[in-house]
Amino acid sequence: MANELDELTGPVNEKGNDVNVIQKQIKVQVGWGSTLFEVLLWVLLIIPGLVFLFMKIKAKNYLQRLQQKIQHNASQIDNYLEQRVVILENAAALVNKAVKLDETTFVAIAQARAGGTMNERAEALENVASKINVSLEAYPDLKAHQEIAMAMQQNSYLQKEITAAREVYNDTVFEWNGLMFRWPTYQIVAARNGYTTRIPFSASAETKQRARQVLF
Repeated sequence: MANELDELTGPVNEKGNDVNVIQKQIKVQVGWGSTLFEVLLWVLLIIPGLVFLFMKIKAKNYLQRLQQKIQHNASQIDNYLEQRVVILENAAALVNKAVKLDETTFVAIAQARAGGTMNERAEALENVASKINVSLEAYPDLKAHQEIAMAMQQNSYLQKEITAAREVYNDTVFEWNGLMFRWPTYQIVAARNGYTTRIPFSASAETKQRARQVLF
């Protein structure tokens, strides 16, 4: 039998293929077959019905804990974003003392502090970091300023932590989404409780576009 996916014979998309996260929550549903399955467990023998009942209770408890874990992971990203706001706010103030910084930089900092979605806050902070870096490139002497250098190092460190925290968040969301369709126990519990799949982190179109640019 031939390989279903053959890297030697294709087909190959010469232009490449970009991917996007679909912004859609899928409602979990079960049909009459699941109801029949549960009824049969009770009708044929009571013990299998009791066993499955306890399995459903255990599954629901685990999904409830997983929801709290997702919240915790999201909160971690928020914590790092808040720390990055403070660092970039200090860096912008230091740079502004030396040279006149673009006023939109401080507007972006205010937007990042004001709230919005995590993606919006992260995007605002990327704009701040970008504007500060432009100023540092225009005035190389500022790079030697110890406090500015330390602030930008901390900014770089926090960006790595944010990336890692997003990965942890996505891993937990992946686990949740997988359990939503694990029949019979989890899928039945999810359907009966009105659970849906969750949407993982996704980068904005602007960020993706910047990633394609030559930065060095």
